[in-house]
Amino acid sequence: MSTEATLLLTLDLVGTFAFALNGALTALRVTRLDIVGVITLGMTTALGGGIIRDVLLGALPPATFSDWRYLAVAAGGGLVAFVFGPGLDRLTTPITVLDAAGLSLFAVTGASKALALGLGPTQAVLLGALTGVGGGTLRDVLIGQVPSVFRSGLYAIPALIGAAVTVVAVQLDVYGVAAAVGAAAVCFTVRMLGVRFGWNAPMPRTPRAHRPDGA
Repeated sequence: MSTEATLLLTLDLVGTFAFALNGALTALRVTRLDIVGVITLGMTTALGGGIIRDVLLGALPPATFSDWRYLAVAAGGGLVAFVFGPGLDRLTTPITVLDAAGLSLFAVTGASKALALGLGPTQAVLLGALTGVGGGTLRDVLIGQVPSVFRSGLYAIPALIGAAVTVVAVQLDVYGVAAAVGAAAVCFTVRMLGVRFGWNAPMPRTPRAHRPDGA
């Protein structure tokens, strides 16, 4: 395996672990689960987006099931959350940073894989973002809450931006490790700025309460 391929695989596995850890911790905060439930939700968060992407692309079986390392790393992240959950709750910032890194890497790899399999630029951007946010959306549905990507924070928007930068780099024929890392860095920066300053995606105006005539 080339140095570039090794680097991208390492980054992808780091993102997988970060997503699994964050997803399992989120599940622990919201509901009471046993070890099977925690690890399952961690793995769902880490691997769900990639599986959905591969199914939509017709790339079967999904890459997750072709390389045991993804399953092992995702299960490991869920297990770490289950064992050390109370202590990890104090490490909010490092976990948020790792989660943002995972989002960024998945958005980039998702978009580049979509292009490699012949999809157009718009579809590649959408699938890149889906790879990043799909697992967390599945997790939230399984624990019975509105997916966080639809109601708070800058999450889907950074993923769309990172995927778009990836697509532009491919179209300009300058895509490689440096361009992939650069696109991920753009996504990561936007996400962390949203966390730092409490930015949210635009929300509809809340309608004013109806007032009786003459009030």
